[in-house]
Amino acid sequence: MSGGGAGLELEDAISKIKFSPESNNLLIASWDSYLRLYNVETSSLILKLYSRAPLLDCCFENESTSYTSDSNGFIQRCDLNAGTVDTIGRHDDIATSVLFSFDKGEVISTGLDEKIRFWDTRRQRGQSRVLSTDAAAAAVRCITVNGNNLVVCVDDASMHLYDLRSLDRPFQSCESQVEVPIRCVTSVPFSTGYAVGSVDGQVALEFPNTACSSEMKYTFRCHPKSMKGRLDGACINAIEFTPGGSGTFVTGDNEGYVISWNAKSRRRLFELPRYSNSVASLAFNHTGELLAVASSHTYQEAKEKEEPPQVFIHKF
Repeated sequence: MSGGGAGLELEDAISKIKFSPESNNLLIASWDSYLRLYNVETSSLILKLYSRAPLLDCCFENESTSYTSDSNGFIQRCDLNAGTVDTIGRHDDIATSVLFSFDKGEVISTGLDEKIRFWDTRRQRGQSRVLSTDAAAAAVRCITVNGNNLVVCVDDASMHLYDLRSLDRPFQSCESQVEVPIRCVTSVPFSTGYAVGSVDGQVALEFPNTACSSEMKYTFRCHPKSMKGRLDGACINAIEFTPGGSGTFVTGDNEGYVISWNAKSRRRLFELPRYSNSVASLAFNHTGELLAVASSHTYQEAKEKEEPPQVFIHKF
């Protein structure tokens, strides 16, 4: 793997980065309320769209359409060709996550209002199907989708698994292997499993209702250190798998470390030079040849460095 320089410097914290499903265009959602579209190949800014509030998440539908969630609860659709933004709906509290289900053709969003909302963007503005979480007074922290499997993290470390074809209730609910709040979750591409990252540096791979569960379900600490006689670690902000099913994935934490692992062999592969800021988000391009790293403060800790946020591109 070869390193790359900083491609873009921002004024405020980066919340999420996402590569396009078909090109090397990169979406960057930021706390400065702007969504940026960046051409990695030419190192140029294509588009900059203003929102009404700090952006907390973003995703692509296709090359010309993306979606954002923000701290005011709005879910917005961005036309990347026309350079326009329109609101498709709103949560009653902060909208924590947004993603696009390619199998269902719907936008899925979550919020601190204890709701999972499913938006059919072909309908008129404001129409939606709403699914409430089963847990009482449980804010939805993060979600991931793989095919028809939707994984939802509520109430810090409780996992609810839904089949998008039957949303009346979760087909499975369980506690994660980690016993502390979960910061991120992502799907494991070669299976129906998922991986979670915790606030104390743990990563857990979980494979519910699969034959490989007993063989591959495990947890480990990314950068363990001893504090007051016990193991501790930095918050895991992002986990990303390479496309293609090789089992390789990377983790990024609050102390600026990016580490590559292999889920199948359970081996640590390599570690990138430490970044000056926290690693707020990670993204692989559609071929798995490029890794984007968002080096940025995350507003999680008072002692975090607040140097100008930057995006770095690395070649595999």
